[in-house]
Amino acid sequence: MPKKEIKEKKIATPSKQSSTRVPTGIKGFDELVEGGFPQGSSILICGGPGTGKTIFSSEFLLHGAKDFGEKGLYVTFEQRAEAVIDQAKQFGWNVEELEKKNLIRVMSVPASGIKKSIIKDIKDMIKKEGIKRLVIDSLSTLVVNAPIYVEPNELAVQDVVGQNVVFSPPIIGDYIVKRFIYDFIDSLRELDCTTLLITEAANGGEFLTRDTLSEFVCDGVVLITFESMGGNYSRSLTVRKMRQTKNNEDVHPVEMSPKGIIIHKIE
Repeated sequence: MPKKEIKEKKIATPSKQSSTRVPTGIKGFDELVEGGFPQGSSILICGGPGTGKTIFSSEFLLHGAKDFGEKGLYVTFEQRAEAVIDQAKQFGWNVEELEKKNLIRVMSVPASGIKKSIIKDIKDMIKKEGIKRLVIDSLSTLVVNAPIYVEPNELAVQDVVGQNVVFSPPIIGDYIVKRFIYDFIDSLRELDCTTLLITEAANGGEFLTRDTLSEFVCDGVVLITFESMGGNYSRSLTVRKMRQTKNNEDVHPVEMSPKGIIIHKIE
């Protein structure tokens, strides 16, 4: 494969972000990214099981609705909508009340319901309802299922690898997945909303994510880990990347308080 074509597939088109910041409202976080995420950006929330990715993302939507009057959409491919709402109640967040006010919507799509049209349906909903904050939970589950609905005439493999290249089925599968990730995240840039994409972290190696690509395509990467830091905290957070932002790159202890996440400074 020509080197130039590989490069084009791994470097995303810059987002149409403005200088406007979208504050998360999460205590101690916004000061790490100059006041919030760049408006219109796509942010990867990366971590292992139980690190707090869902809680972080839910709080982003809830503060947007309660404090800034911004409509939010939580799309989950892994849980029932009731499970997401019940988890929020543990922190005193009344999602059902915000749903009645048309400020938040929780959309649950089981793996069997992930069809080719699902991405278009989500985008149409965002445009129609004026959604400003979007959470995809999770990108890992979506990319396992959605690429199988890609039609052969959409792949244009011969345009990418050439006519005389010999390759095996696993390589084709890897290409389809990466093509889907790239196209999906890049399509979010057409929307006037800020998106958090939850994904699973890789188990070691040179890449942060299991898919090895989303960390390059997204505008920002927030990594949450679960490990003993000494003292009272077992989780830590690092802003690994944030375009158009002079972000704090330190490792910060994370507290799961009764009212939500608190990001502490290293003392």
